[in-house]
Amino acid sequence: MLGCYTDRLSVRPLERFTLLASAQGPSRLQITRIGGTDDVVLTQDGVATELQPVPENVDRDGCGWRPTLEIEVGADWRSGYYDIKLTDAAGAETHHFVCVKPPLGEPKSRAALVLATNTYHAYNWWGGANAYSNVTGLMSGQVPFDQAMDQAIGVLSTERPFAPLIAAAPADAPRLVNSRKRGFQERPWASEPAWMKEHRASPYDGSAGFLHKWEHAFVQWAEREGYVFDVFTDYDLEAEPDLLKDYASAFFVGHSEYWSGGQRAQVERFVDAGGKVGILSGNTCFWKVRWENDGKTLICHKWRGFEAEDVPAKDATHLWSHAAFEQPEAALTGLSFVFAGYHRLGMCVSRGQGGFTIYDDKHWALEGSDLFYGDILGGDLPLIGYESDGCKFEFGQDGLPKAIPSVGVPANLEIIGIAPCAFGEEAGRGYNPIIPPEKLDVIANVVFGNASPEAQAAVLRGHAVLASFKRGEGEVFNTGTTEWAHGLKAQDPFVATITHNVLRRFGVTRTA
Repeated sequence: MLGCYTDRLSVRPLERFTLLASAQGPSRLQITRIGGTDDVVLTQDGVATELQPVPENVDRDGCGWRPTLEIEVGADWRSGYYDIKLTDAAGAETHHFVCVKPPLGEPKSRAALVLATNTYHAYNWWGGANAYSNVTGLMSGQVPFDQAMDQAIGVLSTERPFAPLIAAAPADAPRLVNSRKRGFQERPWASEPAWMKEHRASPYDGSAGFLHKWEHAFVQWAEREGYVFDVFTDYDLEAEPDLLKDYASAFFVGHSEYWSGGQRAQVERFVDAGGKVGILSGNTCFWKVRWENDGKTLICHKWRGFEAEDVPAKDATHLWSHAAFEQPEAALTGLSFVFAGYHRLGMCVSRGQGGFTIYDDKHWALEGSDLFYGDILGGDLPLIGYESDGCKFEFGQDGLPKAIPSVGVPANLEIIGIAPCAFGEEAGRGYNPIIPPEKLDVIANVVFGNASPEAQAAVLRGHAVLASFKRGEGEVFNTGTTEWAHGLKAQDPFVATITHNVLRRFGVTRTA
């Protein structure tokens, strides 16, 4: 089977990493930094490769392949995402990547960009299953959907390739949002079903990865605008507890759904000590995960964490917002997916406005944006889609929404704009659900403290929220939607102006 992976995902200049590959050799290697431009840094023909076996339970235990090649990172390799492309003798290609960090103790920027690599691992189904499903069984048609979901795994090896459409989605890969509103009595759909069928895409391929997805879109825009970031992975924040001490700000712009305890603790210390955190995404810090085996194994049992793991409850994996942890994600992010959900997918707000209704038009982030009370930000893009974060709120005497402190949402949250979302599709309304709600009873207990039918029904109704707040000596800005980077890619002037305001306020280095 054709595939490759590395012995680690992040390295510094002059460090070495190992490529482990299975390919009918000899093969050609090309490594390219992906950013404002695509810059090839290494090519090598005649790489000695051979086909290697895929053991049972490879999704859990890893490949255990023999090393193929050791590669030294060049002293001049700038921090960023580096695509590794291996082409076999027949012309077939496979991809992996490494993240190059700045030289140790020599930051090149005042801002850190953290790649959502925990999410890459959670969705990766190469060799069988991921944290959601027995994807191989599902895609082959041998395992029904419900049974495949029951065969999800909570122990995931990083010592294996990534699924092809996670590692290297093509440039025409569709966004996870319906670009137009549902027509009268039109059957609901999600994304672009024809494209998904043509490329044999799984339901999980579009939710993670860098190439032609959220982080790629952001980095391309930012570097072309002259901004400089030092780039790290999620695991770096776990493995290096003081990594952020040299930075003024940290940004999360991909689908950063899975956070480990060490990562969470470092970001909280950072903000409390005066750091700025920019969350230009949604569904952030939703699931608590744990690393074992020196970063080779990700533990992620999701809903089954307390039952599946022989560890104290405080160390288990589950929702960060679960009462057992006393650390709801909104205490750090300001917002939570439990208060929002989906927009423009299936029957989840299928005719939704696609953008935020602006309320606080005097907020600092809107300076110079030409946005005013009642305007819709990003409706034509659409800016809101796939997954969103929000909060409960009520309207004050001044007609502006005020956050209701709940499940970690801070009382001092400044709400800029809102838009309706749905946590799932309501059953029994005449349409087959495309996005069935997961574990409404668990979410209802988190939000309302009970799992009554009324509470579960209420969970389905929420709002995406655009907001910021002060925490400790620091500050957090949260767009509340996964699709923010696509607004930048579309060169939307409103989204760009707000982003410039955030980057400037948060001290991001910009070249002359």
